[in-house]
Amino acid sequence: MGQHLSVRTAKRSFSLKYILAFIFFFFLQNSFAQLGFCSGSKGDPIFHENFGGGSGTGSPLSPEITNYTYVTGDPQDGEYTISDDIGNEITSWHQGFPDTNISGGRALVVNADFTAGRFYRKEITGLCESTTYEFSAFLMNVYDPDSNDCEAGGIPNNVRFEIWDETDTNLIKAGDTPNINATSNPEWNQFALTFRSEPGQESVILKMFNNGEGGCGNDLAIDDIIFRSCGDLTTVSSDGQSGDDFYLCQADTPIRLTLVANADSSVYQQQFYQWQISLNGEDWGDIPGANSNIYQTAQINEPVFYRIKVAEDIINLNSNVCSSASDAFHVQIIQTPEPPLSEGNVFACQNEPAPALKVTAESNLLINWYDAETGGNLLAENTNTFFPVSPGVYYAEAIDPIYECGASQRTAVRFTRSNLPELEDEVIKICPESTLTLSAGISGYDYEWTGGETTESININLPGIYSVKVISPEGCFTSKEFTVNPTEIAEIQEVKSVGEDVVIYPVDQGDFLYSLDGNNFQTSPIFESVEAGIYTGYIRDTEGCSIVSLRFAHIVIPRMITPNNDGYNDRFELRGLEFFDRSEIRIFDRYGKLLIQDNGANFTWDGVYNGRDLPADDYWYYISIDGMENKTGHFSLLR
Repeated sequence: MGQHLSVRTAKRSFSLKYILAFIFFFFLQNSFAQLGFCSGSKGDPIFHENFGGGSGTGSPLSPEITNYTYVTGDPQDGEYTISDDIGNEITSWHQGFPDTNISGGRALVVNADFTAGRFYRKEITGLCESTTYEFSAFLMNVYDPDSNDCEAGGIPNNVRFEIWDETDTNLIKAGDTPNINATSNPEWNQFALTFRSEPGQESVILKMFNNGEGGCGNDLAIDDIIFRSCGDLTTVSSDGQSGDDFYLCQADTPIRLTLVANADSSVYQQQFYQWQISLNGEDWGDIPGANSNIYQTAQINEPVFYRIKVAEDIINLNSNVCSSASDAFHVQIIQTPEPPLSEGNVFACQNEPAPALKVTAESNLLINWYDAETGGNLLAENTNTFFPVSPGVYYAEAIDPIYECGASQRTAVRFTRSNLPELEDEVIKICPESTLTLSAGISGYDYEWTGGETTESININLPGIYSVKVISPEGCFTSKEFTVNPTEIAEIQEVKSVGEDVVIYPVDQGDFLYSLDGNNFQTSPIFESVEAGIYTGYIRDTEGCSIVSLRFAHIVIPRMITPNNDGYNDRFELRGLEFFDRSEIRIFDRYGKLLIQDNGANFTWDGVYNGRDLPADDYWYYISIDGMENKTGHFSLLR
């Protein structure tokens, strides 16, 4: 029986512990749930405690605010200081605060007492009645766990916020932070809760409690304690564009915008509006008569800020701390880009690659290149540098790729190439013991000859290779080479009659001209269809250095005869012998037998010997002319 009672008692004890733990967990969760930021728009702060800002050690707080003891150095348990310089005596603390809160500078630094309890109490005045407010504060665990002075990272911070009415008898709102653990790098954490003032209520009392106990850790800093009104989340838009910034192109101004305020009714039961304007986003002024959620602006020519105040009671519109305000709607004027700045026109010599055309512009702009001042063809995109294909004027314009507010005026950049002409090398000849003038061929430049001369032309008297460099005022140059060869000596080896043609043979081959009268020269040594007679053959070089001649008789000797009495080539007869006083012709067969011999002027033979026709064969002739070279050769007899 006793054993049975003992079991029941144990069960009841377990159940009671479970219920108490559940109740504690429920209230803990409910307490955490009381924390939260204003989800709507906010008004100007009615209270902002930054503990003096600045640097160094601040003045102590009033005894009505805290019952902790003020010190000027690092505080011990149950002490506090106001400073931005910590961790000097207590080296396990962080040395200073990060710049991630609002005001920076000094903060309230509290070393928690061994007994949990209140460490801060402050009456907040100037509240508007029947208004929702947000209280917020930044907290930081100042212990550095990397110091390893405390076990398990030290005791975490845990703070309870309470808002009481001005009589300090009615709790309006409360909430507990989660544990704020120490971190290797100092970190601010912002916490907030919202509450609503009652009709006729103009002040509240803020209390902060340390939920943890003193010991190693549980040391914290507090800064930027702020009270401000909380209203509907209100946004401003224009032409469907919302957000904090509204961009206008300079070319579109002046312009009037229609602004629309959109309140989400998450806080207010009804809304009253007042539009405001500012030139710097800090100093705001009411716009008379602008009390609707829709407002048409005056003509806009310069950047300007707009916002709208919203209140649940019209009387609260008169105060920035009793109403909420939208974020600033910043109307920005995007200037048309300035024209790119040219780095100068460029020049290149005729044998150099084209240099780059360059311009500069602000870093946020893109540069495009065109072949005309307006319109034209796009040659290159998004580059400050352009390599032209040919000389000319090219144009660069700047555009803003983000705002697309048109292009700048175009900047002209000229590419010029040297106009020095290309010079062709020459191969020329020089007569023996003569002087020849070599000329660069273009005037008005500087000259450098291989021999050191600096004139446009020079005189030479010897064969060889000569060159000249022609230099422009810009330093460009072109060159020309002269190959000077000696002239070939003209000599006649012989002159032959080939049928009706005459051929003049030189001793050596060369660039010669030929003539049969000394006046009309030709490049070919062959003269066709020349009448029989006495001639003089001439050869001279192309430079006219010398001329030689040889007198000869042009005897037209048949190459074959066909004695068939058809009237064509029936007889072996010579034309031209009539010009000579005395001549003789002999004809032989292939064995050297003399067949006929007679005076040349009257000579004729029909292929008959001793009254009979000779067979078809080759026969030989011998011609002797007074004063001329003897001629020999052969002809064919065909039947």
